[in-house]
Amino acid sequence: MSTKTLVQQVSQPYAEALLEIAKKSNNIDDILQNANVILQILSEVTSLTEFLNNPMISSQSKKDTLKQLFDKQLNDKLLTFVLLLIDRKRIFYLSAILEKYLELAYSLESFVTADVTASMNLTEQQKEKLINKLKQMTGKNNIQLNVSIDSSLIAGFKIQIGSKVIDTSLRGQLVEIGYFLGANNT
Repeated sequence: MSTKTLVQQVSQPYAEALLEIAKKSNNIDDILQNANVILQILSEVTSLTEFLNNPMISSQSKKDTLKQLFDKQLNDKLLTFVLLLIDRKRIFYLSAILEKYLELAYSLESFVTADVTASMNLTEQQKEKLINKLKQMTGKNNIQLNVSIDSSLIAGFKIQIGSKVIDTSLRGQLVEIGYFLGANNT
């Protein structure tokens, strides 16, 4: 079993449980915003991620640190949920769980999250055109773009929505040509 499959198997039920908690407490949007904040912090502050993932650091130290960082800033239900992940030794999966939660919460409200990997920063006009095109393709009214930069794409971009991948990058086209040429030479 691949690591990615394991992460998906672990993150799905926890994300669903978090969504149920959010529904029952009528806090879907609040937890959604807080989840985005946590994800942003974890991506920007790698030392926090390393601290949380370090098995040599006690669960209590991790919990105390998160309480200090996020007390009064996060929804109480979400903070309790994150502390529970520490108790269950699942804090390593926090980012995957929160990303899955976002996906589930957005799908409730006809949102689609599109992971866009571009060769360079997109302008606001390019983002808007891309969002409009994705609205047509998906039939959804609300599209959230998660844009990352990968200069190895040479030009163009890749979009992933769920399991669908659209690759308009020059690197992707060169790989396709390579497969085509390699298949004909055998």
